[in-house]
Amino acid sequence: MRVVSLVPSLTEAVAATVPGALTGATDWCTHPAGLDVARIGGTKNPKTDRIIALRPDLVLANEEENRAPDLDALRAAGVEVLVTEVRTVPQGLAELARVLTACGARSRPRWLDAAEEAWAAPPRPEARRTAVVPIWRRPWMVLGRDTFAGDLLARLGVDHLYAGHAERYPKVPVEELRAAEPGLVVLPDEPYRFTADDGPEAFPGLPCALVDGRSLTWYGPSLADAPRVLGRALAAARR
Repeated sequence: MRVVSLVPSLTEAVAATVPGALTGATDWCTHPAGLDVARIGGTKNPKTDRIIALRPDLVLANEEENRAPDLDALRAAGVEVLVTEVRTVPQGLAELARVLTACGARSRPRWLDAAEEAWAAPPRPEARRTAVVPIWRRPWMVLGRDTFAGDLLARLGVDHLYAGHAERYPKVPVEELRAAEPGLVVLPDEPYRFTADDGPEAFPGLPCALVDGRSLTWYGPSLADAPRVLGRALAAARR
């Protein structure tokens, strides 16, 4: 197989499971470290001509992360495109199995079994918490309805305030976020890189959890450790 991945988390999953299958990946595909494949631009602006020139048997994409016109251009050139849809943890696990089979995996990888076991009974907090989860700043954007990260947090005892919003990633003024008086503010380091010096100062008096964005938003090998990594960060924000 010659596979091009337009989704960083799928890039990691394929590289870890079917060595040698990947022939191209986006500039944002940072895992595994040292991945030596052709780079084909970003997730939102891939170089379709460069992808076609790689003569892939399969291009991996995601309905949320990649743009339909780019995928249509690849299909028009005769390239097979597999598009994933991942809005819950179980859906993510199922899509990973489908992707790996399509990429030529001869057996189910151990890391996928470990991820499934980890999420079958994730750590249960003493009490549920209500949070806002910004994913961008300038303008402020938060998790809304039907998101993988929202479902993942809910399984760890964190319900986010905008889960019922009409949009999946609504823009909400920071004044409104503060006025909602959430019990917790969850600040991931991707897609916007929130840090101890950039983010918490916007929510004075509110507990803020700085979390690993890869554990929160990626569906791949990191899923196996995500309950532990996120659980530790969320617990620390109680102090």
